[in-house]
Amino acid sequence: MRVFFAGLAILSLGQNAIAAEIDGRLHTLQAAVSADRLQADIETLVGFGTRHTLSETESETRGIGAARRWIKAEFDQISADCGGCLEVIYVSDFVEGEPRIPERTEVVNVIAIQRGKLDPDRMVMMSGDIDSRVSDPLNGTSDSPGANDNASGLAGVMEAARVLSKEKFAGTIVYAALSGEEQGLFGGKIVAQHALQEGWRIKAVLNNDMIGNIEGLDGVIDNATARVFSEGTRFVETAEEARLRRFTGGEVDSPSRNLARYIDRLADQYIPNLDVMMVYRLDRFSRGGHHRPFNAVGIPGVRIMETHEHYERQHQDLREENGIKYGDVLEGVNFDYARKLTSLNVVALASIAAAPPIPSGVEIEGAVQPSTTLRWERPEGRAARNLSGYKVYWRLTDASQWTYSRDVGDVTEVVLENIVIDNYLFGVASVANDGAESPIVFPGPAGSFGN
Repeated sequence: MRVFFAGLAILSLGQNAIAAEIDGRLHTLQAAVSADRLQADIETLVGFGTRHTLSETESETRGIGAARRWIKAEFDQISADCGGCLEVIYVSDFVEGEPRIPERTEVVNVIAIQRGKLDPDRMVMMSGDIDSRVSDPLNGTSDSPGANDNASGLAGVMEAARVLSKEKFAGTIVYAALSGEEQGLFGGKIVAQHALQEGWRIKAVLNNDMIGNIEGLDGVIDNATARVFSEGTRFVETAEEARLRRFTGGEVDSPSRNLARYIDRLADQYIPNLDVMMVYRLDRFSRGGHHRPFNAVGIPGVRIMETHEHYERQHQDLREENGIKYGDVLEGVNFDYARKLTSLNVVALASIAAAPPIPSGVEIEGAVQPSTTLRWERPEGRAARNLSGYKVYWRLTDASQWTYSRDVGDVTEVVLENIVIDNYLFGVASVANDGAESPIVFPGPAGSFGN
C-alpha cells in the first residue's frame, strides 16, 4: 500500500491514548530501579577481593570464580521469583597465548535470557563486566575492588533483570555478565560468536562500563549527564556498501548511531535530571569496551557510561601517594547516579523489547524530484502480532537528532510530497499497539539492523 502525505500529521485522541499506555509503563519501570539494591550488589562484588580474569577460581569467597557463581545464583533467584522466566547459562571458551592471558584460561560469562512472547529470537542485550584489575594487567592476586569499573555496570545489569523480569515483552531481553574485558574484550568476543552460532538475532547491545562516578579528575562534579558512544559507520561494511554510502549518505546513521539517538530521546522523556551526551566515536579516544566485539561482527552496540572519569580510581594499585588516594573503591561510587543510568537502560530495554520488529529492507528514492519515497518490508506471522503501523522521521543533514516525523499507518510505502531528498536524512520506525516504537532505521545497508 502506498500513502501520500502533503500536510502536517495530526494525532487522533486514540493515538494519544496509545502513547499514554507505553508512557505509563515505562515511567513505572524506571521508578522501580533501587539505589539500595545497586549498592548492596556493588558491595558484594567488591567483597570478593579481586575479580581479575586470572584470579582464584576455586575459593567460595575470593576471586572471579566465586564472583561468577554468585552472579549465576542471583540470576537463578530472580528467575525463581518470576516463575522460571529466565534461562541462566554459562557461555565460555579457553584463551591462551595472549599478551594479557599468556596461560590457558577459561573465560566464563554468565548469561540470563528472558524470552519474548511473540518474537523470541529478536533480542536486545544489556551487558556489564565481571572482571577488575590493578596497575599491572597480569596481577591476579592483589586486591582489586573494581567498585565503579565495573561492579557498577554489572550491578546495573542484575537490577535491570530484577525489574524487567516482572513484565512480559514481545521480544527477548538478554542480561550479560561478561569476563575478560580488561584482558582484551574476550568475554564479548566469545558471546558474540556464540550468538552467531546459535542464530540469535541481537538487534542492540547496551554495554554499561562505569556508571557510578560523578567526580571527574577534571574537577567537575556531575550527576546529571551520561555519555553514549557509538560507531558512525558499520565495521562490517563492504566496499560496495561504502561506495553506495558515499553517494547517498549514512556516515552518521549506522544502526549503532541511531540506537544512541533512541537512548538520548528516551532519557529526555523518562529519566528525570539526566541528559545524554551522544559521543560520535566508537569509544573513548584510543580505548575500548565490550560493545566493540559485537560491532565487529555486525551487531549494533553502544557504550553507556559516566561523563567525567576519575583516572586515579581506574586500574590502580590501592595506595596513597603525596596525599592522593588511588584505587577503585566504594567511596568513589554514587549509587543514586548508578540508579539513573540503570533506569535509562531499563527504559531502553523495555521499549525495544515491547516494540514490533525493527523495520527491514528500508529503501529510499527521490533524485531530481520534489518528493521523497520510502518503502520497507512488513513482517508476517506471530512476530508482527503487536504491529500497529509505522512512523517516518527526517532531519536536516547537520542535525544530531531526528526533528520531524509523521505517523503513516500500517503501510509499506510512503511518499512525502514537497520534501526534497537532497536536503534531509530519513528513517523509519515501527510502532506497537501500545505505542512502543522501535529504533529508527536509516535506508539502505548503512542503517540496516539486519533481518
